[in-house]
Amino acid sequence: MTGHLIVTDEDATRVLTLRRPEKKNAITHGMYRAMSEAIDTAQNNPEIRCLIITGGSGVFTAGNDLEDFVATATAEAGPFGASDAIRFLYSLAQNTKPIVAAVDGIAVGIGTTLLFHCDYVLASTTATFSTPFIHLGLVPEGASSLLMPRTMGYHRAFAALVMGRVVTAEEAREAGFVNVVVAPGHTEAEARKVAREICALPAEAVAISRKLLRTPPEDLTRRIDQEGHLFGERMKSKEAIAAFQAFFKRKKV
Repeated sequence: MTGHLIVTDEDATRVLTLRRPEKKNAITHGMYRAMSEAIDTAQNNPEIRCLIITGGSGVFTAGNDLEDFVATATAEAGPFGASDAIRFLYSLAQNTKPIVAAVDGIAVGIGTTLLFHCDYVLASTTATFSTPFIHLGLVPEGASSLLMPRTMGYHRAFAALVMGRVVTAEEAREAGFVNVVVAPGHTEAEARKVAREICALPAEAVAISRKLLRTPPEDLTRRIDQEGHLFGERMKSKEAIAAFQAFFKRKKV
């Protein structure tokens, strides 16, 4: 496990805590691998009844660590679909345990798209959600092009995924991908309460009902692969190269 991800098992719940505050919990490839392992190893563990994903107080995640992401993407000889990010998305798509997300602060890129694979989402009043893929010359990922229109409706999804509009916590609740909005600093504690409520339910009935409610994993992985192929192509595009150069130039100023 990477030091930037803390995994703890408490009672019947596995808690995945992003812990890279100096980078606003920006996700590295090592963090993706650690999250995949934490999710995958919970699948056949009957003692784990629920998962929580949190960034702690003040921030959820700034999304991909772009420097790490670009360096790895340009160095890899294989297809983009083989990346650690895609492996993590597969873990989410194939997961069978209820996932509760606790979002306090910014949720950028995959920080937003992963929420559509979760079953219950709590957000603080200061939480914001954004998917600025287009601004980097890229396309949506995480099966978000499938899940977001189904959850939010096409027009809201277009504004978020294509126009890159920022969504507030209350707007997210109205759009249907946040269950409850709470005070800052209280998302994780409230998420633990929800997890305890889920863990107290009959496990087999929960698993069967969840399967009936959710989009089939094969549909999700098919869309993840489609997006991943296009994402990889876009990484080499003139638009994306110019956008990344501009981003890193601004960062140095």
